[in-house]
Amino acid sequence: MHHDDPGGAGGPLEASATLLVVTVLLVAAGGYLLAVRRARRRNPVQGWSAWRTASFLGGLAVVAVALLPPLGPAAHTDFRGHMAQHMLIGMYAPPALVLAAPVTLALRVLSPAGARRITALLHSRPARLITHPAVALALSTGTLGLLYFTPLYGAAMGHPAGHWLMNAHFLASGCLFAHAVAGPDPAPARPGVPARLVYLGLAITAHALIAQAMYGGFFVRVHAPVDQVRQGAEIMYYAGDLAELLLAAALVATWRPERRSRRERPAPGSARAGSGSGGLPVGRPVSG
Repeated sequence: MHHDDPGGAGGPLEASATLLVVTVLLVAAGGYLLAVRRARRRNPVQGWSAWRTASFLGGLAVVAVALLPPLGPAAHTDFRGHMAQHMLIGMYAPPALVLAAPVTLALRVLSPAGARRITALLHSRPARLITHPAVALALSTGTLGLLYFTPLYGAAMGHPAGHWLMNAHFLASGCLFAHAVAGPDPAPARPGVPARLVYLGLAITAHALIAQAMYGGFFVRVHAPVDQVRQGAEIMYYAGDLAELLLAAALVATWRPERRSRRERPAPGSARAGSGSGGLPVGRPVSG
């Protein structure tokens, strides 16, 4: 379905949106780099991982590719462009941004009072609820059926604001799920690794079923040429599998220090184990 509106490719709203996207991404990159500089000045020995910094900047670069020309405007008029944008924003950028541990970085550079406020927020009931993998799965993957199997997709694409809100949802819910499954930042409500693997498996299954239904034309309410819908379904199926494998790898990477510390604790006469390898804490708040 083509959308010849002022927010489409080349329109004044599209130009304004492009400028806004570039500004927001530059501010986010600058803010993170400034926080890294402060963290290194405050604790030169501990410093901050260059890999985390590269991960954050890489995640922002993926968002830029998704939202800026040529892909950004194409997503307004071509379902294949929309699906490619969806994959980049909702499944590839979020793990990169989450693995950069922005909350841990903030806890390191804020004042003790500011760090305590963030820690209290992380332990609050709403935060514990929304960061649970079941809720994150419902918000990220569960809403895809609502989007593509109801008139919601057409309504969202019919107005520029709806399209941008949809992209914001993809990014926010994707970050939430990546954080709940494999994030290095504190997450008091995060269950153990076996449970998180189950939720990741459910996400993989749901993505596959939605993509197959879309390819077969079952229940789909997307007003676009059939070949575009099928090719978009293929993008969702194969690119989604790869993204979820990367998230599984991130889960294994954040699991290893926790597993070593468990082995150390039962040793008789040994001191109480700390955080293991000195990596970022998993599942508990970090002091400022």
